[in-house]
Amino acid sequence: MIRGLLAALCLLLAATSALADPVKDEARAEALFREVRCIQCQSESIADSHAPIAADMRRQIREDIAAGKDDNQIREELRARYTDYVLFRPRFALSNLLLWSLPPLIVLLGAGLLFWLNKRSKISRSYDLTPEENEKLREIMKSDD
Repeated sequence: MIRGLLAALCLLLAATSALADPVKDEARAEALFREVRCIQCQSESIADSHAPIAADMRRQIREDIAAGKDDNQIREELRARYTDYVLFRPRFALSNLLLWSLPPLIVLLGAGLLFWLNKRSKISRSYDLTPEENEKLREIMKSDD
């Protein structure tokens, strides 16, 4: 009885993998290839890289898709094997909180600084002249006439 159930389960799994849509699977693989950084080239995705390690990573992703793993499972396996660096969009975690919060913080500080400088330059400054300076100013203005 148990053997029959196991055989039925194996046939069911084989049938579902045989029914998988190869076009959809390849589209999923291509999308994942664009999200994963080549660890040898460092600035290229594995979709664009010609490095042997990129070819191995593409093959592994295709095998994982064929095995029925979802995209998040595949990303997590890659992250566990190659660290967060392998993903172009790393997950949000406390360890990289500074990396996520620093750019908006710099933009806000820059906008605040520009606002402060603009406001500061609009303040008109008036200086009171001493009586001696007033007298000198009158003399200068009379001599110009």
